[in-house]
Amino acid sequence: MPQPLPPDYMAYDRTIVVFSPDGRLLQVEYARQMVKNGSTSIGIKTKDGVLLGTVKISMPLAVTESYKKIYEIDEHVALVSSGSLADARELADMARVKAQINRITYGEPISVSSLTKHVCDRKHLVTQYAGVRPYGVGLLIGGLDKTGARLFETEPSGTMIEWKAQAIGRGAEKARNMLTKEYKDNLDMKSGAKLLLKILKASDKEAKPETTDMVFVSKEGIKRVSAKDIK
Repeated sequence: MPQPLPPDYMAYDRTIVVFSPDGRLLQVEYARQMVKNGSTSIGIKTKDGVLLGTVKISMPLAVTESYKKIYEIDEHVALVSSGSLADARELADMARVKAQINRITYGEPISVSSLTKHVCDRKHLVTQYAGVRPYGVGLLIGGLDKTGARLFETEPSGTMIEWKAQAIGRGAEKARNMLTKEYKDNLDMKSGAKLLLKILKASDKEAKPETTDMVFVSKEGIKRVSAKDIK
């Protein structure tokens, strides 16, 4: 749990454009906490592509297909989110438009790094103007381009980091520790999927076959892993 702020700090979290005396943007920190409260999402780079997996919230009577945490952005790139589903949906729609503009303008698919930078530019933009709030969502963006398989993380501040494997959400700390110990370079798709599901189950108590969602991004496109295969 985040430490409570001293009383004199309360004046510094009223607007995003005010720094605290020790150089913190408190609303960005609040947004990061929203990501930490979200269900666990994991990305793993393999020798053939990128695996993205997550746990969807189980709600009685809800149609699970009506809300998403994994989005297909283009034929070669997808993303998974933790945090605000509404913020994730808006950023995914924006990323899709950017990917299509790139295809129309240059006649080729956008690189994963360029797409991630575009999303991060938007996240960073809303930390610089009064009257807006940071996006309360973390994203793992994975795909293939001319440089091979790529996996990037974006956080509410607009920071962009590339990873071999990464986890975000409420079970991220335990998942990262397991990834550090068990991840190996050049995993095949099957081994990567087994590792992802093993870590997801260990790090998030809500992880069950019916609540787990996973896709594999490869040269053949984006393949959603079926519930039967997950089970």
